[in-house]
Amino acid sequence: MPKSQSPALKEVRLHGTKSFPCAIYRTRFAQKGTLVKHHWHDEVEILYFSGGDFRLEINMEQFKVRSECLYFINPGELHSIIAESTDTYIEDAVVFSPSILSFEACDAAQMLLIRPVREGSMLFPRCIVPGEPAFDSVRSAFLEVMHSFGLAMQEESLFIDGAVTEDLTSQLYIKSALLRILADLSAHALFAPAGKNHDRRVEDIKSVLTYIRENYAEKIRICDLAGLINRNEQYFCRFFKKAIGRSPMQYVNEYRIKQACRLLEQTDLSVTEVCLECGFGNLGNFLREFRRQTDTTPLQYRIKKS
Repeated sequence: MPKSQSPALKEVRLHGTKSFPCAIYRTRFAQKGTLVKHHWHDEVEILYFSGGDFRLEINMEQFKVRSECLYFINPGELHSIIAESTDTYIEDAVVFSPSILSFEACDAAQMLLIRPVREGSMLFPRCIVPGEPAFDSVRSAFLEVMHSFGLAMQEESLFIDGAVTEDLTSQLYIKSALLRILADLSAHALFAPAGKNHDRRVEDIKSVLTYIRENYAEKIRICDLAGLINRNEQYFCRFFKKAIGRSPMQYVNEYRIKQACRLLEQTDLSVTEVCLECGFGNLGNFLREFRRQTDTTPLQYRIKKS
């Protein structure tokens, strides 16, 4: 796994439990915009789209989702999901630590497949689609994982935020289904060795986003951000917008408003105090930006969420 020096972007939530680090997620999308902000984690993530109109951004690359497909996110990969239409679709995800696949016995599967996956020297394929040899079997195993959590794929289950299971039988079914996914991918030679030279641009973006998230309450200047990766301001602004899809200051303000919403929901701070806590030195600018992003005022937002 590529070593990142961007801990603030790394998810700190536990996916699953300490004894069985595997969880499932389901999200129903019905709006445009960023649905999953840029982040990374040590676990493998398998995404299943039944269809839709989405854009995945993974390590500086963009991938369009227009029909049914399975995507794989390797440990340490910076990724986000953007919806590009208002049509309603469901995205399912299984997030698991490769450690749950290990055997105590050092047989060939452990040595030649599971250990390289755990160590990051062997990577999952980026995407498989219907018609490819492994798709049907991998999709079947993926759906079995979802079912084994005790949450059947019912239409009314439109939102699942990290379901876990402590049931031994369910865990065995989940583990066996994940191992079948590895077997199917291996049978069709879909795993790839990790490259020796990781894309430096990804680490640069991680550094910048981490700095923003750690310092959003302070004054942030373009020259400070550009200096983090030793680039001039003009190059940095082009680089950042190409990577993230918006200007550096747009991203800064979006993150500040996200934190403002959190403070309005979870604290009794006044609007002025929230404004200052989130790095806005001017109340008027804060109110305008808040309304632009939420279509409401801070007070109305607090009342609605209370």
